[in-house]
Amino acid sequence: MMLSDDKITHTTHMLLRGLLQQGFIEPKAEESDIRREIKRVFTAELKLGEELDAAVRAKIDTLSKKLVEGSTEWDVIYKKYYEEEENKRGKR
Repeated sequence: MMLSDDKITHTTHMLLRGLLQQGFIEPKAEESDIRREIKRVFTAELKLGEELDAAVRAKIDTLSKKLVEGSTEWDVIYKKYYEEEENKRGKR
């Protein structure tokens, strides 16, 4: 599920505000630059998640036994393949 640009922007504002209010970070750059970097990383992670999902679904589609999405077996296989894809890409 891709988020709209407005939702991502709103999330970056809330995240930075929370980090600052809780004292978790002390900014050494302009807040707009920090938000821009948060947004870049957030967007990259969402894109990676979509790529992993597409790769896993394609792999499931090649199985000789056709699985029904949402079934327990499909969910188990999906999770297993997703973790394998994460490992391949160094995300675990």
